Formats: sequence, C-alpha cells, structure tokens
Amino acid sequence: MVSFPNCKINLGLYITRKREDGYHDLETVFYPLPLKDALEIIRRSDDEIRFTQTGLEIPGDSSDNLCMKAYRLLKKDFPQIGGVEMHLHKKIPMGAGLGGGSADGAFTLKMLNKLFQLGLPEEQLLHYALQLGSDCPFFIRNRPCLAAGRGEAMKDIDLDFSHYRFVLVDPGIHISTAWAFASIEPRKPRYAIEDVIWLPFIEWQEDGPVNDFEPAVTKEYPEIARIKNALYKAGAMYASMTGSGSTVYAIFMPETPIPTSVEEYPTIIVD
Repeated sequence: MVSFPNCKINLGLYITRKREDGYHDLETVFYPLPLKDALEIIRRSDDEIRFTQTGLEIPGDSSDNLCMKAYRLLKKDFPQIGGVEMHLHKKIPMGAGLGGGSADGAFTLKMLNKLFQLGLPEEQLLHYALQLGSDCPFFIRNRPCLAAGRGEAMKDIDLDFSHYRFVLVDPGIHISTAWAFASIEPRKPRYAIEDVIWLPFIEWQEDGPVNDFEPAVTKEYPEIARIKNALYKAGAMYASMTGSGSTVYAIFMPETPIPTSVEEYPTIIVD
C-alpha cells in the first residue's frame, strides 16, 4: 500500500492562552498543500517491523520517527497487527512549520487501519493522532479547517485557493518550538481568524491573518523577514511564516511570474 502524505500551512496563527497542562491554545486555519512525501507499507509474514528511508535526511534514531510511533501506538491496543515493512521517501522539509512529520504519522495510522482492517472510524483515528502530536489530527481529515485548542478542535471551512499559486521558501533555519512558545505572550486576537480569513487578498497585507510567532522569530532570524519582503517585491499578494517557522509561503496570482530563488534560496512552487 502506497500513500502520499502532504504538507500544510497555517493561514494565521494566534496563540491565545497557556494552559495548566503546559500546552497552548491556538486559533489558526490549516490549509493542505500538495507538496508530498511518499510512504509505502507492506505486510510481513512475521511480527517484525522494518523502517527504511530515502530522500531528505531525517536526523535522529529511526525508532523515534512518527511512522514507527504510530505503528507502536496501534499495536499496543490491537496486538493482532502483524509485522510490516515501511519505506518513507522524504520531500517535505523537516522542522520547517510544514507538518511533514505529523503528516507521515497520521497517514501511517490511516494506512494501518486499512491494511489490517481494524475498522477504526475517523473520531478514533483523531484520538490516536493527537497522542502523536498537536498537528497530527489535521492530517486525518486533511481538508481546510478552522482549528482551536491544541489544534484538535477542527471545523471544516469551504476555502479553495486552488486557482492561485503557492510558493514556499525554506531557509533551513531550525527553530526550537519550545523557544518559539517561550518567546511570545499569549493574547486574544483583535479579530477572530474566522472573520479575517474571508477578507479580500488585497486587504491581507494590512488587516489579514497574522502569525504570532513572526515578531520574535524574525527578530532572532532577520533572514526570514528578508525572505518575506523579497516575496512581496516579487509580486506576492500575501506572504507569511507558517507554524513556528522557518518556512515562508507566499500566494501569487496565476499570471504573475514566480522567482526561481528568493534571497538566494530556491523556491518550491506548489500548484
């Protein structure tokens, strides 16, 4: 069985409250984009699990990969799950705010559910996904949605930007998520993301969705601000950092020429 886990961007990201459990409440719009990894899972005749990987190098021990964690999570509750061979070809940059690892873990849950005919409904898959990480539940549903809480409280929205062109610029700067959260003061947004997201693009630069991580991150890493400004100079209607960074995305009209590089970094065009 083969699937293609895709990335996501955040259209606005408001950090509204630090909770007693140490997590933060947020408001955002998750929007899927078709930049994809490739994941293959094959059943084995024994109970062994084997994981291999190609493409972009994934740092750390393979046993900590979210695909492996997803397998062990289901295996604990469903011991009838047998051994598997898993191969991941990585194309989504890691530690970039694009949710690539979260997508891989969530897609593993969905694939194992089908492969071993567990019959788990979406709500139960969402429960398992949240145990893997805050972004993982989105990839179970994998459609545009408003998200709150840790990101697990999702509401579908009829948002379709497929007639625009998205450009991603990954400067390869690793930003600690813990540092990013520690660098901001949670606050209630002036306008609800549910209202802001429907403004015309011409108003987004001034009054559109914002990423609360951007001020602290760009102060520490000015290169990210330079990338964003360069994308606007190249004709982007809107540009923003996604997640806690460091990838910057931009939305272009289909007829606008797309630069092949921005601030010396190659662009990834997502149609």
